[in-house]
Amino acid sequence: MSLHQSAAPARLPHFSKTEFRTALGMFATGVTIVTARAPDGKLVGLTANSFNSVSLSPPLVLWSLARAARSYDAFHQGSHYAIHILAADQQALAQRFATPGIDRFVDLAVTEGASGAPLISGCVATFECFNRSRYAEGDHVIFVGEVEYCSHRTGASPLLYHGGQFYTEHPL
Repeated sequence: MSLHQSAAPARLPHFSKTEFRTALGMFATGVTIVTARAPDGKLVGLTANSFNSVSLSPPLVLWSLARAARSYDAFHQGSHYAIHILAADQQALAQRFATPGIDRFVDLAVTEGASGAPLISGCVATFECFNRSRYAEGDHVIFVGEVEYCSHRTGASPLLYHGGQFYTEHPL
C-alpha cells in the first residue's frame, strides 16, 4: 500500500480558529515539557501537549511546534532534545514553560542528558531523543524523535489537560 495525498483539496473550514482550538481542547492529553540545548549553548524549553508515540521498533515519538515559536530555530537545528511527561505535582512547571518572555530555567535544577539536553527531575517519564525528522504542516512542524534513552517512575500520577484545565484523577 502506498501513501499519497488526495487529488481533491479539502473544503474550506466553516468555523473560527477559536472554535477549532476549543474543540481540540476537548481531547484530554498528558502534559509535556520539551527541552534542548541550542547550538549557542542556551537552554530552551516549552510546554507541549502534542506528544504521541509513533513506533516501537525503532522507538519513535513525535511532537509539534509552531513555526512562529521563539525556540523554533533551536529545535529545528539541534540534533537532540528531551521530552518530559509531567507528574501531577508539576502544574506550576507546566505554566512556567508556557509563559513567554521569561527565563524558564531560572532556579530550576536540571541535569545534563547523554546528548546535552537538560533533564528535569520528578517527571512521570523522560525520553531523550535524536532529532530524526521534521515535517512542515500548516503553521507547525512535526518533530519525530528517535528515543535513545528513556526512564519512568512507576506509580506516579500524570498531569492531565482538558478543556483549559489541569487534572489528575480530579481537577487541580
